[in-house]
This record gives sequence, C-alpha cells and structure tokens, in this order.
Amino acid sequence: MTVFEAIILGIVEGLTEFLPVSSTGHMIIASSLMGIAEDDFTKTFTVSIQLGAILSVVFLYWKRFFQTVGFYYKLLVAFIPSAIFGVLFGEYIDGMLGNVMVVAVALLLGGVFLVFLDKFIQEPNALEAPASDKTSKDVSYKTALGIGLFQVIAMIPGVSRSAATIVGGMFNGLTRKAAAEFSFFLAVPTMFAATAYKLLQFYQSGKLMQQGSDQLHLLIIGNLVAFVVAILAIRSFIGMVTKYGLKAYGYYRIIVGLAIIVLMLSGVDLQIVD
Repeated sequence: MTVFEAIILGIVEGLTEFLPVSSTGHMIIASSLMGIAEDDFTKTFTVSIQLGAILSVVFLYWKRFFQTVGFYYKLLVAFIPSAIFGVLFGEYIDGMLGNVMVVAVALLLGGVFLVFLDKFIQEPNALEAPASDKTSKDVSYKTALGIGLFQVIAMIPGVSRSAATIVGGMFNGLTRKAAAEFSFFLAVPTMFAATAYKLLQFYQSGKLMQQGSDQLHLLIIGNLVAFVVAILAIRSFIGMVTKYGLKAYGYYRIIVGLAIIVLMLSGVDLQIVD
C-alpha cells in the first residue's frame, strides 16, 4: 500500500463511516479497484482506520459525552451483542472481508430495504405527538439492546453499521435524528474495540515488527484523513437524514450494488488480489 492509496482509503472511510452505505464495503471495493493486495496489513488497515472516524465523533459531540452514568450503561448494553458475535465468529467475518460479491449483494438488499423503510416505520412527529418524540437521551435499556442486536447484522460486509443501528433505533421509536446520534455514540466503543482487537492481533503476529515504520506511517496518515473528512460528513448527514430520510441512500446502494454485480458477472475481476 502506498501513501496515495492510504489517503484515498482515508477519504472513503471518512465519507462513508457514518452514512448508511457501508464504509467497510466501500473500503473493500476501493482496495479492489486500486489493486491493493489482500494481506494481513490491508485487513488491519481497513478496520483500524476507523479510529480517526471515532475521534471525529468525540471532537464534535464532546459535551454530550458528559452525561449520566446510566447513558454509558445503555451504550454498554448496545455494544455487548456485537462484542459476543465478534469473538465467536471473528475468523468467519474476516473471511468475508475479501469477498466483493458479498458486499455487492448486501449493498443491494440493504438499499431496497432503505427505499421502502418509510412504509414500515412512521417518523414520530414532535408537533402532533410530542410524547413519542424520543431523543438519544431517552433511550431505554430495552431500546439499547434492540439497537445492539441490529448492529450484529452489520458485521456482514456491505450491510453498514450506521444503517443497521439507525434502523434499529427507528424501529424502537426514535426519530431519525435521535437514532443517528445514538448510532454515532455507539460507534465509539464498538469501533474502538474492533480497532484495538485487530491491532493487537496484527502485533501478536509479529508482522508489525517486520515492516513497522512504514506501516505505522500509513496508519497515521489514513486516520488523520479519515478524522477530517468524517467531521464534514457527520455535519452534513444529520441535516440530510432529518429532512429527507434514508431513501436517497437506499437508491445509491442499489445502483452501486447492481453495478458491481453486473461487472463481476460480465467477467470483470473485482476481487482483491492475494
């Protein structure tokens, strides 16, 4: 991986991490298009670059992190399901990270769901029914657990952690804005744990020590780029999802998913090079 490729992947991560379009899926596709080899470092980079995006949430919402202890317990409850599944099925999930077809199908099916989401869920109206207009501070333990179970689905590359948790929040009575904000907060422990676990595995393999300086340099660059771009993406997304919903992102996912499937069925090799 070159510095230029690390910057491109940092931009992709920053733009897509908090949008319901699957950052992991886009990272896999971008890596494939650039011909980046699917080695241990590439997989580690794909996961650990999320650290920059995590810091963007802390930077933008730092005041909101000074909440009651109960709020952190709810984040923990929402985090536990994905932590358990990650430990139990980590190797199987890693195996799917290099499969572009899995990403394409997940993007397509998830896009279809988002297009018709409004027919399944009625957005709470603060003017007509203020009692039902929950905010991210009003999340119950039951709602937190429900969102956490939805997050497990996002372990399939291409599903999108953001999409799964936002939909999970809306199914449990949150507004789009409240669901999106809780999704951002939940991203911090979830993505930090995934990043720390992946880096630890890579360090224990001894491969970080073999090419440490160059690889560390690429990780720093990628995370810095992801941090800056994610700040801009978050600020834009909250306004867009509150006003327009998730349908536009659904159409985008369908177009991208179909394009990848058509290309691969036409004989174009989009698989990541071993």
